[in-house]
Amino acid sequence: MPLPSLNLDLNASKTEDRSANMLDSMEDVDVSKWEASAEAAGLRQKKKHVAFEEKSQDTPKDKSRDNSKAKGSDDDDPAALLRQHEALLKQKRRRPKTLAIVPRTSSLSRQPSGSDGDEPKSIPPLPKKAGPVSWRELPRKRQLFILTMARLSEPITQTSLQAYMFYQLKSFDPSLPASTIAAQAGILQGCFTGAQFLTAMLWGRAADADWGGRKTVLLLGLFGTCVSALGFGFSRSFLQAAIFRFVGGVLNGNVGVIRTMVSEIIKEKKYQSRAFLLLPMCFNIGVIIGPVLGGCTADPVGSYPSLFGDNSFFGGKDGVWWMKHWPYALPNLISAVFLFGAAAAVFFGLEETLESLQDKPDLGLRIAHFIAAIFRRLFNRRNPQYTAVNDQDLDTPGAESYDLESRTPTTPIAPATPLTPLSAARRSRQKLPFRRIFTRNVLFMLLSHFLLAFHIGTFNNLWFIFLSTPRFDPAAPFPPSHTQQSLPFNFTGGLGMPPRSVGFAMAVLGTIGITLQLAVYPRVNALLGTLRSYRIFLCFFPITYFLAPYLAVVPSSSSPPAQASGFLVWLALGGVLFIQVLGRTFALPANTILVNNCSPHPSVLGTIHGIGQSVSSASRTVGPVLGGWLYGVGLQKGVVGGVWWGLAGMAMVGWVASGWVYEGDGHEIWLAGEKEEGHEGR
Repeated sequence: MPLPSLNLDLNASKTEDRSANMLDSMEDVDVSKWEASAEAAGLRQKKKHVAFEEKSQDTPKDKSRDNSKAKGSDDDDPAALLRQHEALLKQKRRRPKTLAIVPRTSSLSRQPSGSDGDEPKSIPPLPKKAGPVSWRELPRKRQLFILTMARLSEPITQTSLQAYMFYQLKSFDPSLPASTIAAQAGILQGCFTGAQFLTAMLWGRAADADWGGRKTVLLLGLFGTCVSALGFGFSRSFLQAAIFRFVGGVLNGNVGVIRTMVSEIIKEKKYQSRAFLLLPMCFNIGVIIGPVLGGCTADPVGSYPSLFGDNSFFGGKDGVWWMKHWPYALPNLISAVFLFGAAAAVFFGLEETLESLQDKPDLGLRIAHFIAAIFRRLFNRRNPQYTAVNDQDLDTPGAESYDLESRTPTTPIAPATPLTPLSAARRSRQKLPFRRIFTRNVLFMLLSHFLLAFHIGTFNNLWFIFLSTPRFDPAAPFPPSHTQQSLPFNFTGGLGMPPRSVGFAMAVLGTIGITLQLAVYPRVNALLGTLRSYRIFLCFFPITYFLAPYLAVVPSSSSPPAQASGFLVWLALGGVLFIQVLGRTFALPANTILVNNCSPHPSVLGTIHGIGQSVSSASRTVGPVLGGWLYGVGLQKGVVGGVWWGLAGMAMVGWVASGWVYEGDGHEIWLAGEKEEGHEGR
């Protein structure tokens, strides 16, 4: 009877295999239930790889098989084989299997106890919530440093002008009253920002185009600002100064481009709060350096007659002619040097971040690598040293153009995931149409951005005018009908500070800002988040603007027309600035991040920042011009605080508008084929 026995044995083994497969599928269901309970317990694992490991010992199934072979009578009995098979199934159900969860590095692992009496391993505690990212952890620090230098050079130039602009305008026509000078200062500011409004969107489109690029636009902006600073310093009339300020605005689209490059260099959100903090930090550093530089170097013949005046050390018998002829050229020459140095750093050291241009040769980087190679050969000729190239370096995209001497790939930034030629070509062609840019979140974010830039730009313009405006003097009142100050609203005048004191007062603003940004901002922003901190700290601006005009009536240790001075004056001035800078320290970086993340598609990121700069320029055009005119009207009517209190109302509207904004992810709209490419890349 060998044949029936063979058939029964084969059938039994097939039935056993099918039953084992069914049990495996049932156990898979149990594992998925265990995974769901683990997630409910707080073990948040993004991906779990579950592997079943059979113990390397004889199973009851194997022993049963040996026993079945030993008993020849059972081989011939189909009923006995069926009973044996059912016993195997029961034993397989009762036998637990060892689970081995193989998580990622950042996830938790857990193994339930086996059947041999091992103690179950305890679940490790959840990791503590990560704190704020440190400066040392930021990637690509060299590129961020170059962008920081490019951004820093412009606040130095702009704030340097504000320290002496009132007196330079006064030098064009000494007969003009303070109210007219205030209006002219607002017009000069409006010339620069108005030109930016007209061209910033075009610069953003050029930065997104293959024929332009981020680096080219940034270089043109730095050189344009350099030309504008030189022309403004050597101007001899209000018209000439206005023309050069307009030229500087036309050629400058750098703010939006720098923000775009920072977002493309720093793509992980956990680093964005630190990276985007660099931009307002540059402003605060510029506010410290620029006003001091402008206040100390403006009108050097009048400020330092023993050095540059007649019969002086440097001027000789007749003094320094060009300093006497152009008394405000020296600070602009120094600003031009800063701008030229920043442009050189960008040309020789900055890498292009536009993806479609990254595989093209960069002339500036090649020249820098060539010069560096020459210096290495000169200094290392006697003691040549060689360093091994890492396999990781050679495996990266662009390794075929790897420079073995400079250890720097000529293709600077590789994509996060390798792209096939077809997907890379498709991605370079995929551009979101301009008409689809203006989503609901983009529109509300631009409105909030407009209002924030409006009152901050107006404050920056009014602040130095207010500090330079002569104090109210009862012996020579202006206007003549205003003979005495009357609180709480009927008072006028400023603080009457000269350029050096104006520069110091504005440097106080920058010092407070940089201290808050380094010591307070990272921890508070990590606790509150971007959007919440943006909404909370917008409330500080109305308080600042309401209190600012009352500095004119703080008791001073000196009598008018001398400048306001004394402990109480500087204490009150520092308190008002502290509130304003506290709000600005949190609102400006958050605003930049929200504008960046509201972009509906990565292909229009530069355009979004260009539009944002245009909106900001429009508000900083209307605000200072309107604010300067209203400030002059307030001086003539004896109510200098009117424009400040109107600014406080505008800030309240901006706070309300922030409630309509939400934080996007930078890719709200997906074009055809992009999701499939994303799945292929993963």
